[in-house]
Amino acid sequence: MEHLPMRSYIIWFSQRTGSTLLASALTSSGVAGLPVEALNDRDPAALTLAELQAVWRGGTTPNGVFGLKYGPDQGSFAAWTQAFRRVLELPEPLSAPQVWAAAFPNCRHLFMTRRNKVRLAVSWWRAIQSGEWHRPFGKAPLGADLDDKYSFSAIDHLFVEASLREALIEDFFAEAGLTPLTVVYEDFVRDYPGMARQVLGFLGLDAPALVVSPPAFERLADASAEVWVQRFRQERQAGWPNPAW
Repeated sequence: MEHLPMRSYIIWFSQRTGSTLLASALTSSGVAGLPVEALNDRDPAALTLAELQAVWRGGTTPNGVFGLKYGPDQGSFAAWTQAFRRVLELPEPLSAPQVWAAAFPNCRHLFMTRRNKVRLAVSWWRAIQSGEWHRPFGKAPLGADLDDKYSFSAIDHLFVEASLREALIEDFFAEAGLTPLTVVYEDFVRDYPGMARQVLGFLGLDAPALVVSPPAFERLADASAEVWVQRFRQERQAGWPNPAW
C-alpha cells in the first residue's frame, strides 16, 4: 500500500510524562521517524485512506521508519480502532491490537509514565491554567500568575484520569501480548542522553555515529508547584487514619 511504513513505533503516554521531550530527541537523530501527535488533531470518524497515508508520510524519515506519539483521551482509542478497521477494510473479528498492527506495521511500542502521579497531576493542571505546556530551553517563563489557580477537585480529577489512561494502555499491551520499552519520566530527566540511546537501541537504530540533540525544553516545576504538591497530598489524605505519604 502506498506510503505504508516499513517499520513503526508508537510513543504511548498520558500528559506530563516527558513524551514531547523524547519525541524531540528521537526526531533530532534523523533516523527515528518524526513522532508527532498526528491522531490527536484529527477526527477519527472522518478519517480517509488518503489522510492515513498522509499520517504515514508525515511521520516517516527517509530510511522508512515511522514514529507516532499518541495519548488516548475522551474515548479516542476505541474510535481510532474503528476508524482504522473501516479505512483499511479489516474484518470485524480482528482484535484492537491486530487492527493497530495493520495500521502501523512492524511496530514497536514505547510506554511513557511518571511514578509520582501527584506531581504529574499538579503539572497538568498548572499547564492548563498557564497555557505553558512546554518551555524551549533558554526561553524565559511566560510569567502567568497561578497564585489563585489551585483547585483540589481539578488536580484530583487529573490524578485519577492519568491512572485510567495508563490502565487503558496497559490493557492494550496485555491483550496484544506486548512488552513495551517503559520510559519513566523521573529516570529520563536524570539521564537524558542515556535514555535516548536506550530507546534508539530498542528501535534497532542505535549506532555510535548517531547524534541526539541536547534537551529541547526546560523543566517547569518550581517552588510554587511544590507547594501545590504538598497541599494536595495533605488534602487528599485528610482524615485518613493511616496516610500513605
